[in-house]
This record gives sequence, structure tokens and C-alpha cells, in this order.
Amino acid sequence: MSDNPFTPHTELFDLRGKCALVTGGTKGIGVMIARGLLQAGARVIISSRNEDACAEAQRQLSEFGDVQAIPADLSRHDECQRLADLVEAESERLDILVNNAGAMWREPLETFPDEAWDTVIDLNLKSPFWLVQALLPALRKAGTADDPARIINIGSIAAIHVAQSPNYSYASSKAALHQLTRVLARELGPQHVTVNAVAPGVFPSRMMASTLDAVGDTIAAATPLRRLGRDDDMAGTAVFLASRAGSYLTGAVIPVDGGIATTASGTP
Repeated sequence: MSDNPFTPHTELFDLRGKCALVTGGTKGIGVMIARGLLQAGARVIISSRNEDACAEAQRQLSEFGDVQAIPADLSRHDECQRLADLVEAESERLDILVNNAGAMWREPLETFPDEAWDTVIDLNLKSPFWLVQALLPALRKAGTADDPARIINIGSIAAIHVAQSPNYSYASSKAALHQLTRVLARELGPQHVTVNAVAPGVFPSRMMASTLDAVGDTIAAATPLRRLGRDDDMAGTAVFLASRAGSYLTGAVIPVDGGIATTASGTP
């Protein structure tokens, strides 16, 4: 370690030479994060179930840096292992794992089906765990005491406060993911791997499209900052967690929601 304790600000958020995997990286928050990591200099692998969506996202993101897309259905354990094998074939080291792929299911309590639990839990909770298991050797290889490898789990403010929409399995899965983040942080910290979670509020995405069409203005008005999330809000948080600036942070759940979950304000 250098005798000078201060890192130049130009290097504090620099990700050049790093390799990142962003699951669910073809749309919404995943694309925001992938773009931010690319612009900070990382080489980024994105993944999604849809092959066409992968190709299109790779085309769009390529203007920001070195990006590769690998289709995979991460609700299946064998597909998580296949993706991990392909990532390790590209690079023996993985500096940054962003577990973003997720699913939501809204349905009233009386008719909420078993499928709504299996589908959501498999992708939102089991998949991040399976990927950490499969990619841990590559993360260990990348991490050092001064510059740990990073796992960033994408949770939700639905796991911090209670929304009015009937998303029972989604909120439960994200709360479990937040706790899994803390458990893994304690275990993997000594192995030079940090584990943090981001709990996004309302950002424009395909998943949120119908909600925003109906009550987007009302949600924005109820937010202390009086607006919805923007691309740079999510990109900046991910870059912070992945860079030298965030290297001494682990086991944290960071709400990126304009203050909704941490104040008396609520959303409809």
C-alpha cells in the first residue's frame, strides 16, 4: 500500500482493467448499471433470457465500451452454472458481480398462485446465491485486501417499507436478498470480497411501466426529492460500490429512492 493515503480523485471511481457481470443487463436498471460500469472503464458482460434482447443491448451499449452479451435463463441452477463457466472462460478473474435479474408478480391475496412464489423466488433469491457459489473462485482471484472483488445485489425498497401493491413474493424475496447480502458480507469479507445491496425506488422500466402510466406523477409528488429515479442515479451508485470509493463498504443495503423508504413519506 502506498505511503500516501489519498487516492487521486481521477482514480477513485476508475474501473479500467476490471471485468463485470451484470445479470438482467438488457433493460431497465440493468442497462443503467452496465452503462455506468462501461463508462468508468470496466469490461462488462451482460446476460438475459432473451437472445434478441441480448444482441440489441450489446449493440446499444457498445458505444460506451467493451461489452459482451450471453443469453441465459438464470431461474435455473444449471443455467447459472453455464453462465459462470462461460464468464470464467472469458476471464479467470471476475472483479464485479451485479445480481440484477429479477421478476415481479402482482395479484390479489385470494388468487395469488404457487407459481408466483416459485417463479419469483427462483430468480430473485436463488439465482444470486447460485451465481455467487459458481463464481466465487473467480471473485476470490480478483480480490485483494486493498481492492476487494465486489458483489452488488439489486434488492428493492419494497423490502424496506410496505407498498400497497399486492406483490407478496416479490417483497419477500427482496427482503431475503437483503439478509443474504449481510450473511455473505460477513463470510466473504475475510476472502477479499465485499457484498452490498442496492434497494432501488421507482425507476422507469418495463416492469414499472403500467404503474408509472397510472400513478407516476403521484409517486413523484410523494417522494421527498419530488422526482422518479434517473439513469445516472443508478449508474453512479453502482460505480461507487464497484470502485475504490466503495472499497471499505460491505453488508450495506443502500436505498436509492429519493428518500421514500427512509422518511415518513409513502407511495400509493
